Amino acid sequence: MMTNKRAVILLSGGLDSATVLASARAQGYDCYTMSFDYGQRHRSELDASRRISEALGATEHKVIGINLDGIGGSALTDSSLAVPERLSQGEIPVTYVPARNTVFLSLALGWAEVLKAYDIFIGVNDVDYSGYPDCRIEFIQAFERVANLATREGVEGRAFRIQAPLQSMSKAAIIQLGTQLGVDYALTVSCYQADLDGRACGVCESCQLRKQGFINAGINDSTRYF
Repeated sequence: MMTNKRAVILLSGGLDSATVLASARAQGYDCYTMSFDYGQRHRSELDASRRISEALGATEHKVIGINLDGIGGSALTDSSLAVPERLSQGEIPVTYVPARNTVFLSLALGWAEVLKAYDIFIGVNDVDYSGYPDCRIEFIQAFERVANLATREGVEGRAFRIQAPLQSMSKAAIIQLGTQLGVDYALTVSCYQADLDGRACGVCESCQLRKQGFINAGINDSTRYF
C-alpha cells in the first residue's frame, strides 16, 4: 500500500527542472524523473539529468528516446541551423522545438497513469524565457484538461494535475529557491550547444539568461565554459 504521494518530474538536466525536482521532493513526493533523448545537439544534458536525479534522491530515472530530429525545424535538432547568439525580441526563436512539451507531457502522462502518480511537474517559465508557446500557462492549463479527458484514471475521477511551480518566477528567484533547497547547479547543463563534457558556450540565449539570473540572485555561478 502506497504511503507517499508520487509525482513524475520532467527533468531536462537544466537549472529550472532541477529546481522543480528539489521543490517536489521538499513537498514530500516520491519523485520519478523522466528525460528525453530526442536528437538534441546538447546531449550532455542527459548525463546531467542522471546526476541530478541521483543527487536529489529520485526514486527512479527514465530516459525515453524520440527522434524529433527526424522532423527537424529547430536549431536544437538540426545541425544545419545555427544557434542564435542574441536574445529574442518578441519573435519565437529558431531554438523552439516543434511540439516538444506536448510530446514530453504526453509521455509523462502515460508513465504517471501506470504509476498512479497524479501530479506531473514541469519547469516551464514565462518570465525569463525564450518566448516558446508551449511554456505559457494557457498551454499548461489546456494540457491538464486533455490529461483528464484522455486517461482511464481521469474519466474514473482520479484527476491529474500538471504543476508548473516556476511559471511566474524570474530566473534569479528560481536560483535563490533552488539554492535554499540544496540544488548543486554545477551538476546542471542549460547551454543549447554544450560540449560532451557539459561545458557551456556562454553566448546562446539560454546561457545569457542563466548568467544574468545568477548575477541578479547575487549567487556565485559555477557554470563551466569552453
